[in-house]
Amino acid sequence: MIHQDICSDCAVRDQALCGSLDDRELIALNRLGQRRRVVRGESIIWAGEESVICANLLSGVLKLVASTSDGREQIVGLLYPADFVGQPYEGEADFTITAVTDAELCVFPRAPFERVLEDHGRMEKLLLQRTLQALRDARAQMLTLARKSAPEKVAGFVRDMAARAGSNSCRATPGGPVTFDLPLTRGQIADVLGLTIETVSRQLTRLKTAGVIRLSGTRAVTILDAAALEGQAEPA
Repeated sequence: MIHQDICSDCAVRDQALCGSLDDRELIALNRLGQRRRVVRGESIIWAGEESVICANLLSGVLKLVASTSDGREQIVGLLYPADFVGQPYEGEADFTITAVTDAELCVFPRAPFERVLEDHGRMEKLLLQRTLQALRDARAQMLTLARKSAPEKVAGFVRDMAARAGSNSCRATPGGPVTFDLPLTRGQIADVLGLTIETVSRQLTRLKTAGVIRLSGTRAVTILDAAALEGQAEPA
């Protein structure tokens, strides 16, 4: 019987790297993996320091942060459940990785994880595919910042957050509107999109007034018209 205690109750196993592994590869990872909970605001990797862990994100949201020359922090990426965390074969971390919400990870010590990759070529290929997808996502984000208008940026962000909400979203009735909590404050959304807080708030209010979304409290969003949201997220 294969020992799969760490994976047995994993909510993201089918979407994470582990979901594509065979039994032999899964056993190799099971020997290394440990569950770790982090609280909102806690950093697990620091830019410029030795990168000692890799991980699968099981729940919550993490942010990748770079420091500017004047000491300010800039959010350069977000990680969601099933995303891979860390940089195998890189001794020094490029970005600080901090929990935006309370989160749980399946953590692997980096050096032993690299040895597992070297012994399991298919796993290494799968991780490379995920890395290339992350690069494509980063390039898409650069295009968003460079080409899209403020209304398109905010509409696209809300659309993407709804898609990422997954099992954390809810519907009052089957097939009804999706409701979820934005993982970021409006100030953090502004940092990600290269806008001001006032612009983000104004664009969310515009979507609300147009009947595209409903806002409840400071974070809850209900998608009332998904087609209209999609139309406003992409340039005509």
